[in-house]
Amino acid sequence: MAPARPGATTNVSVSLPSDLLSAVRDRAGKRGLSAYVAEAVRHQLEMDGLAEIVADFESSREPLTDAEVEAAAEEMFGHGASHGAQGAA
Repeated sequence: MAPARPGATTNVSVSLPSDLLSAVRDRAGKRGLSAYVAEAVRHQLEMDGLAEIVADFESSREPLTDAEVEAAAEEMFGHGASHGAQGAA
């Protein structure tokens, strides 16, 4: 089988709770369901990568302080973004 080309797509089947699917379709709008889901999965992969970086860092050092987590969230996501950011990593 030939390797996938960059930007190539593959059809998959995913099961979602009906209420979640309805909410996603409402949000997706003109982007379409596939584009919305692809963007959400890409974002989750980035967040998983950040969590791995933090876990690796903390495994050889002291855990990050609340202030360090808040400062990182502010830098990454902007003013006020740190609320609820704890526990995400």
